Amino acid sequence: MPTQTVHPTSVPTAATEQVRQAVIDGRARSVAQLFRDRVARTPDADAFRFPDGDQWSSVTWTEVQQVAYRLAAGLIALGIEPEDRVAIASSTRYEWALTDLAVMLSGGATTTIYPTTIAPDVAYILSNSGSMVAFAEDDDQIAKLWERRVDLPDLVRVVTFDGTSDGGWVISLAELEQMGQELLATNASAVEDRVDAIRPDQLATIIYTSGTTGRPKGVRLTHDAWTYEAAAVDSLGLLGPDDLQYLWLPLAHVFGKVLLTLPLQVGFPTAVDGRVDKIVDNLAVVKPTFMGAAPRIFEKAYGRITMMMADEGGLKEKLFHWSVGVGRQVSEMRAHGEQPSGVLARKLALADKLVLHKVRARFGGRIRFFISGSAALNKDVASWFDSIGLTILEGYGLTETSAASFVNRPTANNIGTVGWALPGTDVRIAEDGEVLLKGPGVMEGYHNKPQETAEVKDSEGWLHTGDLGELDQRGFLKITDRKKDFFKTSGGKYVAPSLIESTFKGLCPYVSQFMVYGADHNFVTALVTLDPEAIQDWADTHGVIGSYADIAASPQTREMVQNYVDTLNVNLNRWEQIKKFTILDRDLTVEDGEITPSLKLRRKAVSEKYQSTLEALYTG
Repeated sequence: MPTQTVHPTSVPTAATEQVRQAVIDGRARSVAQLFRDRVARTPDADAFRFPDGDQWSSVTWTEVQQVAYRLAAGLIALGIEPEDRVAIASSTRYEWALTDLAVMLSGGATTTIYPTTIAPDVAYILSNSGSMVAFAEDDDQIAKLWERRVDLPDLVRVVTFDGTSDGGWVISLAELEQMGQELLATNASAVEDRVDAIRPDQLATIIYTSGTTGRPKGVRLTHDAWTYEAAAVDSLGLLGPDDLQYLWLPLAHVFGKVLLTLPLQVGFPTAVDGRVDKIVDNLAVVKPTFMGAAPRIFEKAYGRITMMMADEGGLKEKLFHWSVGVGRQVSEMRAHGEQPSGVLARKLALADKLVLHKVRARFGGRIRFFISGSAALNKDVASWFDSIGLTILEGYGLTETSAASFVNRPTANNIGTVGWALPGTDVRIAEDGEVLLKGPGVMEGYHNKPQETAEVKDSEGWLHTGDLGELDQRGFLKITDRKKDFFKTSGGKYVAPSLIESTFKGLCPYVSQFMVYGADHNFVTALVTLDPEAIQDWADTHGVIGSYADIAASPQTREMVQNYVDTLNVNLNRWEQIKKFTILDRDLTVEDGEITPSLKLRRKAVSEKYQSTLEALYTG
């Protein structure tokens, strides 16, 4: 297939490139070796922090190693051999990271399972992957396994974090650790021998994609894929041992998983707590220097803060908007390599003293940058954060590329793009606009699915991402939409729904989901859901009384949403404009399979569920 290959023209010097390549070429052979090397380098440094009641506890790298080695030995005692699969079904917590390390050290391969996955799908993933052991967070996760035990002949043992042990098929984490301690007493080098034997091309992880049709596919990622990701990011100098990460993302997702690997390479500590409702509170306590997040988190924060200022009204609101405006001027200057001086510099100092530093304090006050991934980030939201001194570096990658393939840099942050390719990753733009990627981070293939693998990974090793994109002359990549989401109206005009959806979320602080619809129709429509917390605050100040459903159905709410839709339409082509929309009486949820655990819209599933509602917009 004809392709266009573009390389960055605004790149670091040749000497810098050589240094970066040396870091990548010298990467560890395995995640297990990476961990062992980290313990040797900084044995007494903080590794993880985690909530313990109302307080936060911390552990050093040496303390992590001691427990991880015993757990790894316990897995070996249970019969885990190199590349045997061990599943983890749990929310994001310290024990997830600990047991994943234990699997790596034993030579096994981690199968990741979201805690929200229903029992039949859990059984499918365990069966398809051939997992022999499963770590289950609590009794709810154990119940899913008991329910389907007859379908899981390969699952020899379940190890629970907080659930009930029966001393037989289900044992506690402490019991597994005791088994490992007994093995190490008779074979002290059991774990070290396994680590020494791991090959770079050995399977490390199977992550099942949260597909919208059929069964999920297991993406096979090797040790080399993970150590490449860590070394490539490290080579950019984005992070150092003095940084502190706050990690809440689901670790069953590739974005969260790669953020567990980076600390092993760089050496910074990670504060772990997967409770989404605690993010704001935790930021104030943990005071991290960086955090990865999905765009929805930034959209909610932006909406919340702007609504609070609107409620204040008067001088406070005017001062807020003036300060953000000054920050925006400075942000635009810096985007062109300039720095404020004179009157503008003095205005910035005043704006920062009066307003901007207070906004940053809500995020802990030490954030150097956020990293956004998993879905498209609205450009206006990113610019707003930048104007208050909170940089968001948008990146891009897939489960099939071990997460990061592109990322913006603090010194080269082109808002609206996903940045430059990581060193060692090659990119092509195909004739039809599809983004093709090749490099050490690209998956080995889909587990037991050679035909599906061949459909996306060609004979030359290029991964066909399914995303449409454009590369500018400096090598910055802009993702325009998913190839399969791009649709054509009955008038023959093409519409990119993701871009429109992202734009609307940047305009309307009360929206949760906004799904554009209209393939083969003569105009475009949308399905709208409201953010429960934001819309309740709005309703309280506008005299709208009742439940979420009552608020969603009220004429005042519809008028409010219509005003934002009208604003959206002003900057859209005529054939892209939203002519009609429906506000649902509830928000979309992970539990109902309408959004992924990383908060991404499952477009096909939602379209099918609300088909009659959507089609009524064309017949009513």
